[in-house]
Amino acid sequence: MPRSPAALTPPAPRAAPGQGWGTPEHLDRQYNARAAIPDHPEIFARWRANSSAARNALRCEPDYHYGPSPAESLDLYPAGRRNAPLLVFIHGGYWRSLDKQDFSFLAPAFVQAGVAVAMPNYGLAPATSVADIVRQMLRAMAWLYRNSPQLDIDARRIVVAGHSAGAQLAAMMLAADWPHWARDLPQDLLCGAVCISGIYDLRPLVSAPFLQDDLQLDGEAAQIVSPVSYRPRLSTPLITAVGGAESAEFQRQNRLIREAWPHCFRRDLPLPGRHHLASVEALGDASHPLFHATLGLLGNAP
Repeated sequence: MPRSPAALTPPAPRAAPGQGWGTPEHLDRQYNARAAIPDHPEIFARWRANSSAARNALRCEPDYHYGPSPAESLDLYPAGRRNAPLLVFIHGGYWRSLDKQDFSFLAPAFVQAGVAVAMPNYGLAPATSVADIVRQMLRAMAWLYRNSPQLDIDARRIVVAGHSAGAQLAAMMLAADWPHWARDLPQDLLCGAVCISGIYDLRPLVSAPFLQDDLQLDGEAAQIVSPVSYRPRLSTPLITAVGGAESAEFQRQNRLIREAWPHCFRRDLPLPGRHHLASVEALGDASHPLFHATLGLLGNAP
């Protein structure tokens, strides 16, 4: 079995892929979120416009390189005060699309609350495998921890958040055995995680036609990059959320991670009426409970 990308013990065998998850056509309907949101091009255009405005309004330090490939870069939005807590937001896009700058619109509410925000990019599928994307995120988190003094970041208050595929990556960061990854890293590198509309068991995606060419996953590879295959060593707090208008499979995935990691799970934040794309917008809304719950993890609750 290939080495775990999170430097953890390889996961135990699980059921064969495709058992109990329905036909390929059913899986496409359940997991192809864009196809279920006819106005998704307009939503992406609004995100880009709002993100451009956010970068113009905030101090943005773009394109720190945390790894050897051109894709391994991150943008930092400093908090304007010393020793600030840090929120690391990992974008989604089924590991094959979107960019860190599409989500700059999430930063202003946190920066105004005294929280620095980092948004990493990663190599996209099919050129980069999901396992290698996990390794890139491990490098990004390690880079931020090691460079925290120069970045005016409090290394004891780092929270990772992610949406959709980014939530899978965020969960893998919570499961990471950091001293195994690098000896200079503490086991408690993170003080919390926020996972929104994530996929935590990737085995159903093996049989979803709309993803097969790009992800090129088989059952073994999907299991290795599935957060539910692991158990975090520490009871680091985990907050979950999924839109009330999302598919039954996204609802099931949200339950899976809570059931797999009861020692970490703290709260599930309801997002009534929100579809898959609207779910992430709650994170950057200063009036929303998801925003305030995230501040609480950062030790910065008002």
